[in-house]
Amino acid sequence: MEDAKLKILISDDSKLLRKKLRAELEELNCEVIEAENGKEAIMLDLQEHPDGVILDIVMPEVGGIEALQVIREVSPEIPVVMLSSAGTPQKLMQTLKMGAIDFIQKPYTSEQIKKAVEQIRKRAGHNEQ
Repeated sequence: MEDAKLKILISDDSKLLRKKLRAELEELNCEVIEAENGKEAIMLDLQEHPDGVILDIVMPEVGGIEALQVIREVSPEIPVVMLSSAGTPQKLMQTLKMGAIDFIQKPYTSEQIKKAVEQIRKRAGHNEQ
């Protein structure tokens, strides 16, 4: 079996956070697609068919919760991880009920990102090499 790279879509309005997250994901053998808001994330999800999505909750134009809802409708099989500093217990429960597989509170640790990638890899059917 070939060592397939996971294609991960990250959506956050912070360019700095996307840059840091991209570097960490690339170290974990992931191909990274970036979106700066939920609207862009939905469009890229439809075009690129990523193996997994990491979504911020608070973004301009379309927020992460709305983006999660649309992504779940069009790509119900894609694992979505929420990443936010606005992580109230209500938001956490809401996103998990909507089908998110994990919720990571900012500031996140590399270990949390690694765990999220492992979850995405399992659900996407890619085995660890």
